[in-house]
Parts: sequence; C-alpha cells; structure tokens
Amino acid sequence: MIEIANALITQSLPQATSTVSIHPGDHFAIRFAPLSLDEVYRLADDAANGAIVVMSGMVRNNTDGKSVVALEYQAYEPMALRVFQKIAAEIRATWAGVTHVVIHHRVGRLGIGEISVLVAVGCPHRSEAFAACKYAIDTLKHNAPIWKKEHWADGSTSWVSIGACEQPGQDC
Repeated sequence: MIEIANALITQSLPQATSTVSIHPGDHFAIRFAPLSLDEVYRLADDAANGAIVVMSGMVRNNTDGKSVVALEYQAYEPMALRVFQKIAAEIRATWAGVTHVVIHHRVGRLGIGEISVLVAVGCPHRSEAFAACKYAIDTLKHNAPIWKKEHWADGSTSWVSIGACEQPGQDC
C-alpha cells in the first residue's frame, strides 16, 4: 500500500525542486533511530529566546479503546522534509521573532512509550512559541506524507487512513 502511495506521490511531484528556503536556525529530520528531546531542545536554544516550546508525540497503548502494541511509520522522506520546510516558512511569516523551528519524525516500528515526533519552536515570547508549535504539529499531521500502521494486541494491523486527521471528530 505505502509503495503504491509513494509511487503516486512521486509521479505527481513537479519536476522543479521546492522554492522554500531553509532558515539557518531550523532543523528537520526523518530518522529510524530514537529521537532525542535533549537534541531537539539544544537545536532550538538561542539567547534571543524567552521560550522554547517542545511537543513530543508518543506511541500510546490504545486507540478508541482497542489495545495497541506498536506503531509502524513510513514516510516519503524528500517530500516530508519539504513539507517541514514549508511549515517553518509559514511559521516565520505568521509569528515574528521565531529563532528556531525543529521538526524530527521517526520511521520504522515503535513500541509503546517511544517518541514518534518532536517539534520545537524557539521565540522571544511564550504565546508565539506555543501557537507556532501547535501550528507545526497540526499542519504536519495533515500535510506530511507520513503513514502510520497500528499493530493490535490480537495480532491484526491496520493503516491509519491518509487524511484521517482532516475528518471531523478525529483526534490525531
């Protein structure tokens, strides 16, 4: 399923590369290795900051009351990184003074309690940092080509629908 989706995305991509520039204070990554809160915080740290807001998404043990034992993430990395860059550019256009935007996402099989995504935003003021961080994770969940497969306690699996976060009543 994911291979087909990746092929369709690849075919639909324009031939030109993204025109979104990377700000020197930003950092984006898709990784198989565990994500580090310390690293993300350090990357967002700056003497100009009055606040660094970090959002950590973790694998929980249930979805809608059904027992989950693991999640598996796959991503179309080149496009996902461009989406992360675009999110950072939109943040900078909306909230003045943002010093750093850091977005790291994990791929592969993750167990309960493991960190799947980290977003950090550094700003002079906390209200902007909170708003920008919320915008980043919400937009990432809707726009980045990252797919999640839930592994259930009964041995079955199911892919979370692409665009599921756009459906009313979904808590993604």
